[in-house]
Amino acid sequence: MRIIHSGFYRYACMAYAGILVIVALLLVSLSALHAGEPPITLWPHGAPGALGTTAKDIPTLTPHFPVRTNGTAMLLIPGGSYSGIYEGQGAPFAGWLNEQGITVFVLRYRLGSAGYRYPAQLQDAVQAMRYVRKNAVQWNITTNRIGVMGFSAGGHLVSTLINRPEDGEVASPENVERMSARPDLAILCYPVISMTTKPHVASRQNLIGTSPGDELIRKTSSELQVRAGLPPCFVWHTGEDKMVPVDHSLLFAAALHQKGVPHELHIYQRGDHGTGLMGTDHPWMRDLLFWLRGQGFVE
Repeated sequence: MRIIHSGFYRYACMAYAGILVIVALLLVSLSALHAGEPPITLWPHGAPGALGTTAKDIPTLTPHFPVRTNGTAMLLIPGGSYSGIYEGQGAPFAGWLNEQGITVFVLRYRLGSAGYRYPAQLQDAVQAMRYVRKNAVQWNITTNRIGVMGFSAGGHLVSTLINRPEDGEVASPENVERMSARPDLAILCYPVISMTTKPHVASRQNLIGTSPGDELIRKTSSELQVRAGLPPCFVWHTGEDKMVPVDHSLLFAAALHQKGVPHELHIYQRGDHGTGLMGTDHPWMRDLLFWLRGQGFVE
């Protein structure tokens, strides 16, 4: 019995090791599948008002291509209080969107922590939208099916991109300004919105400084800038968010409603800031897919 047991044990260990190898190979394959291409420098001749030539002064756009494209694209803008770029809101969600057939471009924009104030971040977002649209054909993207998605402070950048793209206007030698910077839809995930009502202090200071004027505060309070004709918006937040109060999304949705902008608002009861990251069981991604199907962005 001991010999049989020993043999069985060795066999089980070998089988288990084989399974681990297969799982590892699958994970490597998935990682390769969702790995981004080399980053594209947004401003080949230098970003406007660049304060240096290191990585923090050079905005980039990293493409993530699906195995099978459905002709749509998404500019993905991670958050980080305008002081950093939270990687967990970049490549993981790019991979998930790729699985839906959407081509994704992750934006690394200039930050307040590196000395850049508004509208430097918006300049980068406008340039990114135009770059994607200008090169859409070579990536098998339909030029009127390009959306934008942002988290937290990245959601604020999304809101300024759709509200006030004119503040990010910069002439460039590549003539990308001939292309529209208007996204065809916008997704805002627990976004920073207001610089007046329960503002997120770190985002506000990094974006507009410690002593901004009234006009600048108003310009960057996105609930005050909504106008008719904006693209359809999907907005979600959680009621328990202690970092960026749910009031931000409620104010923005109310302004969208007042101006007749098509939108969908989801307020989930539970969860603090950052709830619903990849690998968690949260309904917002299912709700978003349902909405994207209605917009013709996924099948």
